[in-house]
Amino acid sequence: MESKRQQKVSRQLQKDLSEIFQREVPHLFNGAFITVTSVRVSPDLSVARVYLSFLATKNNKLLLETIQEKGKVLRQHLGDRVRHQLRIVPELHFFLDDTAEYADKMDKLFSGIDIPPAPAEDEENKE
Repeated sequence: MESKRQQKVSRQLQKDLSEIFQREVPHLFNGAFITVTSVRVSPDLSVARVYLSFLATKNNKLLLETIQEKGKVLRQHLGDRVRHQLRIVPELHFFLDDTAEYADKMDKLFSGIDIPPAPAEDEENKE
């Protein structure tokens, strides 16, 4: 379970990284729309696991690799924003958030299930 400090830092990092992706460095990723869906921070606040979702891109894995390569640039931009709030700028680890795809897959599976109606019980047989 995360402490209140971890939760606050996670929310702040999510907000700042979202702004960085959308306003400061969109040119690095060919105009792909990158959403920071969640951030998980280690108890010592030194490592942040950043979960991303992409729109307007054809190859998600290639874009994720590009983001990982540009991780130092992103961490530098993040450091400029949080240098007065955090003593250590966390090391960033990026992951693809596939919860939307998973939810869509589950919806398709559930909609494809054919559930037969329950057999009607005769009221006369009960008496």
